[in-house]
Amino acid sequence: MLGLFADFHNVLRMLLVMVIAYLLGSLNIAIIVTKIFTGGKDIRTMGSGNAGFTNVMRSVGTAAGILTFIGDFLKCVAAVIVGGLICKNMTGSANVTELSGYGRYLAGMCCFLGHIYPVYFKFKGGKGIVTMAALSAVINFPVFAVSFLSFAITFIITKIVSISSIIGSSVLVVATFLITYFYNYKELGAVSFEYVVTVSILTLAISATTIIKHRANIKRLLRGEEKKLSLKKKVN
Repeated sequence: MLGLFADFHNVLRMLLVMVIAYLLGSLNIAIIVTKIFTGGKDIRTMGSGNAGFTNVMRSVGTAAGILTFIGDFLKCVAAVIVGGLICKNMTGSANVTELSGYGRYLAGMCCFLGHIYPVYFKFKGGKGIVTMAALSAVINFPVFAVSFLSFAITFIITKIVSISSIIGSSVLVVATFLITYFYNYKELGAVSFEYVVTVSILTLAISATTIIKHRANIKRLLRGEEKKLSLKKKVN
């Protein structure tokens, strides 16, 4: 991937992708939806203080939580699609599949950072779980399926979103490497080994950031104080 930076036009394309994706990610749907449903309240002052769909669902209501989930998911989907389209025409030794893939991962990562540190909301956002899920769903659906299955199984057993998210994030890293290596690289020959390593490192960085953002949840889990998720009606 480093070879792509040798072309100035490639750099401009990547910078454009980064800016667009970050600005899309900064549209924190949890904050927007909460203000609409509560008449102006800030989700960051409610419940756990996290600007994510779990806190919205717990503090505001199920409908608001679902809308937050959909909005956060779709903004990353949009960013990833745009990133792939802009970067697929870059010049370099990589094929179109890889170039588009690099653009999509770059867009997903910047959208993820925008969600966590939104420029529109004083750089205080959510933890990026939904954004990360959307990234993997668009780029490599088998990876998403494995990660989501691990999340779902953990949640069914514990009813706790935080531990389910941590497990899902960890599995995502392993699944990204194994599936991209054995299927996309070895079986199909669609990508290079350099691509496998690059996207695995990017996924590891995103997953590690997500887990670090859950440090308060981890402390509560260790103390046995983490709350289980329950569906509820809107709170006024």
